Order: sequence, then C-alpha cells, then structure tokens
Amino acid sequence: MIERITPPGAPTPRGPYSPAVKAGGFIYISGQAPPEPGDIRHETRQVLNNIKRMLEGCGASLADVVKCSVYLADGKDFAAMNEIYAEFFGEAKPARTTVACQFAIPNIKLEVDAIAYKP
Repeated sequence: MIERITPPGAPTPRGPYSPAVKAGGFIYISGQAPPEPGDIRHETRQVLNNIKRMLEGCGASLADVVKCSVYLADGKDFAAMNEIYAEFFGEAKPARTTVACQFAIPNIKLEVDAIAYKP
C-alpha cells in the first residue's frame, strides 16, 4: 500500500510532489530546503527539524532513518553541516550521501531528503 502524506506542521511543497510517502514499512521524506535563509548551521537545523516533524507526523523518528541524501551549495560548508547533523542523529547514524551541487532555488545552502523504516 502506498500512502501520500502531508504531516501536520509540514512545510507546503514548492512543487507538484508529496512531502512524505509511506510504502510498506518505508517512509520517504522529500527533499527539505530551509524556509528562511541563514548560515549553514541555521539552515541545517531548520531542515532537520522539518524532517523530524514530518517523521513524527508519520509515526516515526530520526532513529528510524536508514538513509539521508545531503546536497550542499558549497562543499566548504561540509564540516559545519556535519556538526549540526551529528547533533540530530547521535548514535543512530543512517547511511548518507553528501553532494555539492547547484540548486534550482537560488540562495539556499542545502537540501536534505530521508528514508526511514517503520514497519
């Protein structure tokens, strides 16, 4: 069964996609960009708090995340992003890919998507 979800408190999508999709025991969280600009630490906190709220709205938590993809506008922001990321995930370290890229939406510094498993 596939369920498309807009969890309470989830940011309004900027395009034609679902904020979250549950399929079997998996929860796919669409890429989250920061709602307001700031330094990389601020933007990382905003994005990971959004992901946390969305997972909670789907009955899961950050501890259930099995994979994240992190996209950075500037690879030099990796260490600062990683510092905040570690605060959120602690010992529950999901698999992760981090890529430096150019965004379609100007002025953002990162975007993160996540996959969680909650049977």
